[in-house]
Amino acid sequence: MSEPFLIGDAMTGGYGGADILHGCTIAVEKGQIAVIVGPNGAGKSTAMKAVFGMLNLRSGAVRLGGEDITALSPQARVNKGMGFVPQTNNIFPSMSVEENLEMGAFIRTDDYAQTMEQVYTLFPILRDKRHQAAGELSGGQRQQVAVGRALMTKPSVLMLDEPTAGVSPIVMDELFDRIIEIARTGISILMVEQNARQALAIADKGYVLVQGANRFTDTGEALLADPDVRRSFLGG
Repeated sequence: MSEPFLIGDAMTGGYGGADILHGCTIAVEKGQIAVIVGPNGAGKSTAMKAVFGMLNLRSGAVRLGGEDITALSPQARVNKGMGFVPQTNNIFPSMSVEENLEMGAFIRTDDYAQTMEQVYTLFPILRDKRHQAAGELSGGQRQQVAVGRALMTKPSVLMLDEPTAGVSPIVMDELFDRIIEIARTGISILMVEQNARQALAIADKGYVLVQGANRFTDTGEALLADPDVRRSFLGG
């Protein structure tokens, strides 16, 4: 059986001397959506950062397309096809929407006009506001800019840390719809999300972390139906 397209395999590590992750494994297949959920302090964002190279692992490995990238910097991982959208400070507020997107194309040596057109097709409001300062946009629109900027690198994997934090339920549903569309183009999505029930509903694979370790791993549908998961993590 072939290995998943992206895998953070048995990751153990943390900041300073204290480990936050304990043998944690997170993987996503090509063109699928994998969601990391769990209580506050479970190590969800830490697991994401470890996969992106922002955390030194004491043990374990990260592989992309079968290649061991454990020793690579985040910048080198972007060059390998990883796009990362942090939860905060993920746009340049004084720059226009279009300038933010152009910043995302910094690693490109080819013509990126077609990719920008794809971003505008995915997020039509950004086309309308392309000359407006990104900092003047609503929270949901700023998230669209952040996701769009990551897509400008033409990633094979898009990693999203709490993409719906602080947005309204309607905006959350819209963002999830766009995330599904992105996955349908063949891009793998790895997402940390507080809105566990809604995120698992769109997930091909779900990971429930507790204290930096895997507690439950299954399809999103199966986790939603699991009485233990529902009782412990989904409010019944």
